[in-house]
Amino acid sequence: MTPDAALAGIWREAGLPESALSAISFSGADPVLPSSFAVGTAAAASIGAAALAAATLLQNRGGPATSVSVALRDAALEFRSERYLRIDGQPPPPLWDPIAGLYRTADGWVRLHTNFPHHRDGVLTLLGSAPERSAVAAALAPWSAEEFDRRATEAGLAVACLRSFAEWDRSPEGQAVGEEKLVAIERIGEAPPQPLPGGRAPLSGLRALDLTRVIAGPVAGRMLARCGAEVLQVSAPHLPQIPPLVIDTGRGKLSTFLDLREPAAAATLRGLLGKADLFLQSYRPGAISRLGFGAEEVGRIRPGIIYASLSAYGFSGPWAGRRGFDSLVQTASGFNQAEAEAAGEENPKPLPAQALDHGSGQLLAFGIIAALIRRASEGGSWHVKVSLARTGLWLRSLGRVAEGLHCPDPGAEDIPDRLAPAASGFGPLTVVRPAAEFSAITLPPMRPAMPLGTHPPRFPT
Repeated sequence: MTPDAALAGIWREAGLPESALSAISFSGADPVLPSSFAVGTAAAASIGAAALAAATLLQNRGGPATSVSVALRDAALEFRSERYLRIDGQPPPPLWDPIAGLYRTADGWVRLHTNFPHHRDGVLTLLGSAPERSAVAAALAPWSAEEFDRRATEAGLAVACLRSFAEWDRSPEGQAVGEEKLVAIERIGEAPPQPLPGGRAPLSGLRALDLTRVIAGPVAGRMLARCGAEVLQVSAPHLPQIPPLVIDTGRGKLSTFLDLREPAAAATLRGLLGKADLFLQSYRPGAISRLGFGAEEVGRIRPGIIYASLSAYGFSGPWAGRRGFDSLVQTASGFNQAEAEAAGEENPKPLPAQALDHGSGQLLAFGIIAALIRRASEGGSWHVKVSLARTGLWLRSLGRVAEGLHCPDPGAEDIPDRLAPAASGFGPLTVVRPAAEFSAITLPPMRPAMPLGTHPPRFPT
């Protein structure tokens, strides 16, 4: 499938004007990364969808008509922005915990996600293992993959056993995800139409609260910030983080601490909601409702809000509440098995990017901007929902790439034209340039990435 066709499907499902599709162009073709999947097409179409929606919104608010262009190579590199991050010229600390990854069991494979200390400690306790890769491998060797998956999930850990596409598709969880929309945009409350504020960027004057972590949700917030929104990232000291990802996805945002378990902090967030247009969260379904900030509660506090939710395994079915990350969803839903088969390899093989994360982040940003367009004309409060597993089904639908695995794997030294300097509270950075280019506007500079909790809990006046 071409990027134009992929984007058109997303665009039409969201009910956006067909005429806008003529304002975007794509260049290049897959493969642009070593994969049998159309990762470049997925990157260009999802980034292009968010950018074209922003351009459409800008024109709707009286700004200039602007076309958008996206090169597949550039988009694929943006899908790996965390890999190319440099701090003061040096690579950041490793993203992965030493015992994270794939392991053989007695009858298959399992993947462990141990980047958060409590997940790591829980796995070691369940296995009775020392914190060393060889010891974990020995402890997992006699297990059934499905039994370990079941036991670990019951313990609240982040793991997945390897499955094929066929096994995923016939499972209850796979079938439930298949029934969901790629980008769900649902009206959840009544509010009058809200005119868009003035400003030279598409989202100037709009305010977002970003309660997401790791990659997908923060990528959505970063895209909103690039398009001019005031994005306030809300975290808390007790929440585990992956530092290089905080830096890479923190560009463009303010960052504050609010521990929502504390009544005073929850009251502060409710006060911020009264001034916000957008609310992003990536808690497991139901978890944030227990803190008083589910979609319905937020819609009552702030009629007209655009509430955006991101999940790993969808919002219905038996796995809706299951913990998950891109690497785990790749393993559970068949990608690692399919990529290995295409390569003629016995061991499971990951995609060459966290494509489910980055794709879901861009699609979430697209859905948010599409909901803003509808809010301006129809009014209402809206809930936008995207999941990594559903994004995976979409990536599959784009087709396979013959000989794609023979494509060179670009390192930072191969892409100097796509790297740029950036200031930050962590030192001077080298970052990936955004792939989407606008013809008629120059977007304002993005705020520097800063350590979590740097700013007070308020929007700029």
